[in-house]
Amino acid sequence: MEPKIIYEDGSLFVVDKPAGWITNEADTTTDQPVVQKWLRESFDYPLKGSEEYRDGVVHRLDKETSGILLVAKTKESFEKLQAEFKAREVSKTYIALIHGKVDPEEGEVSVPMGRLPWRRDRFGVLPGGRQSQSAYKVIKFFPEERGGYSLVEFYPKTGRTHQIRIHAKHMGHAIVADEFYAGRKTARNDRKFCPRLFLHASGIKFIHPKSLKEMEFVSPLPEDLKKVVEEFESKKIS
Repeated sequence: MEPKIIYEDGSLFVVDKPAGWITNEADTTTDQPVVQKWLRESFDYPLKGSEEYRDGVVHRLDKETSGILLVAKTKESFEKLQAEFKAREVSKTYIALIHGKVDPEEGEVSVPMGRLPWRRDRFGVLPGGRQSQSAYKVIKFFPEERGGYSLVEFYPKTGRTHQIRIHAKHMGHAIVADEFYAGRKTARNDRKFCPRLFLHASGIKFIHPKSLKEMEFVSPLPEDLKKVVEEFESKKIS
């Protein structure tokens, strides 16, 4: 499945990224599908081919995370959108299915985070790391075996790598099918009913770099994740 353009004007694209696609090109991406490469090969716009501006890709999503990405078409749009992200003026919403019953049902996680010195491909809560912050709200609890599962919305206020995955783990409720942070055995069991990391960037709100109007976009849960929720709701999973 290819990414989908859900909005486009002279300044930007709003892209719906499928799971399994890497956001940015790197030496390690080789023959894997990459959003940046797909944009460059599929569209003609001022930042196409710009290494400095990553073909306009303003921020990133993890490979297994699906959902909304902003792509600037011009240098001016890129710089203005990046400034909005830096100033924490962009509101993002993610939906995750996490292990266990969350109490309280609404709250905030605020911890220092960084790359783990003993495991360079992983990040975690680390004294002296960069501050990270997410608010959350439980949408629904499914009282299944093994402590049940909670469908939760996360509202990250900072944008650290793997932030929501680490915040969920820090709360004691790792995201379903997260091979990095839920533990290999748990993730393997999760993948019997959930095909991949249950994390979706479902909403974004920002100020348009040219019109200066507030814009908001929503991406519904993709079919693979929607199916998991429907099966919980019909009590097929135990």
